[in-house]
Amino acid sequence: MNKTELVAEIAAKSGLSKKNAQLALESFIATVEDQLKKGNKVQLVGFGTFEVAERAAREGRNPATGAKMKIKASKAPKFKAGQSLKDAVNKKKKK
Repeated sequence: MNKTELVAEIAAKSGLSKKNAQLALESFIATVEDQLKKGNKVQLVGFGTFEVAERAAREGRNPATGAKMKIKASKAPKFKAGQSLKDAVNKKKKK
């Protein structure tokens, strides 16, 4: 599913116009991005948590030449699925 298909699905399920559904989706993405840039996490209970993971500097190898190279420390966005989402994907029923 791409962004256009997601917007159409959101519009169909929510009763919003496609334009408003796209605005809502883009606002959600921008808000999550802004919070992660600030070092905050965004937790949607039952769905999951968006957060930033710190990656330490390390030594790697160039796959083409096999030469050693240094990989800088970095930050990476991470998503951890919530239990309700895991259950839905695995088709478990709520108790």
